[in-house]
Amino acid sequence: MTAGPADDAEADDREPTRIVERLPGPLAGERLDRVVALLADVSRREATELIRSGGVRVNGGAGAKPSQRLALDDEVAIDVPDRRDGPEADPRVELDVVHEDDHVVIIDKPPHLVVHPGSGVEGATLVNGLLARYPDLADVGQPGRPGIVHRLDRGTSGLLMVARSQTAYDDLVSQLAARTVVRRYLTLVEGIVDADEGLIDAPLGRSPRQATRRAVVADGRPARTRYEVLRRYPAADRTFLACRLETGRTHQIRAHLDAIGHPVVADVAYGATADHRLDRPFLHAETLGFRHPATGSGVELTSPLPADLRSVLSELDELDGAGGNGRHAP
Repeated sequence: MTAGPADDAEADDREPTRIVERLPGPLAGERLDRVVALLADVSRREATELIRSGGVRVNGGAGAKPSQRLALDDEVAIDVPDRRDGPEADPRVELDVVHEDDHVVIIDKPPHLVVHPGSGVEGATLVNGLLARYPDLADVGQPGRPGIVHRLDRGTSGLLMVARSQTAYDDLVSQLAARTVVRRYLTLVEGIVDADEGLIDAPLGRSPRQATRRAVVADGRPARTRYEVLRRYPAADRTFLACRLETGRTHQIRAHLDAIGHPVVADVAYGATADHRLDRPFLHAETLGFRHPATGSGVELTSPLPADLRSVLSELDELDGAGGNGRHAP
């Protein structure tokens, strides 16, 4: 697949986003409007409008219809035009700001808050709240997701950095590409992880069984996740890990841990069993470290585990006894 900048721009002279992809097996037989919504990260209504306006071609032909059924290996080309209206400011979205200056804002994101509009979510996102507090973000970074340098999944809590100027945005994106940004996550996984530490180096792409998931595939994008055992809970058959991202692929930690047979607790989308104590995967972005784009000095921030995740660990501590098994948890 090839893609340009994200959609949703205010400038009229920008080139539209171009997405070209051959239909994978899991989407064979699906309607074109659903496929476009998934690939272009837009709502079903927006996908329908895009098809009717001629912005979508199937196998190079014009006149595609929203209800058209697609076949395996059909080529779908989508030109997502820049929109005049970007995300709106929404002061009702509460933000936990742990650092702010004229260049960078660090947010401690709660679980269940979506980072930016897309895939049917059109409001009440982190971006909407950011624009209410920092109107200057509107023209920073990619259109549709102003200021956003990296993302966290809806269910993941923890630290997220936002750029307040285009210069800061470009610098932070470069740091991510150079793999110099420290991103450490805490997670509880099913099973006992034997090695005290390890590296999962396996390419990730769309799952051949479910298009909304990621999986280890031969032709996927390079992905590397380091992990370290913080504590083992033999009685509960669980392991508490710290994971460090060396790359930043969609659902990387979740997909990698599932691939080695240790899915994140309560992450039913990636093979875990449901856990009555949690309404989201046990995954928290604990540490974020980077070089400040203006001063050049190092910045490192940490976020404590939220109450719902601490409660689960407390139960496991009681079950396994105070001594525990493995290294100490933070």
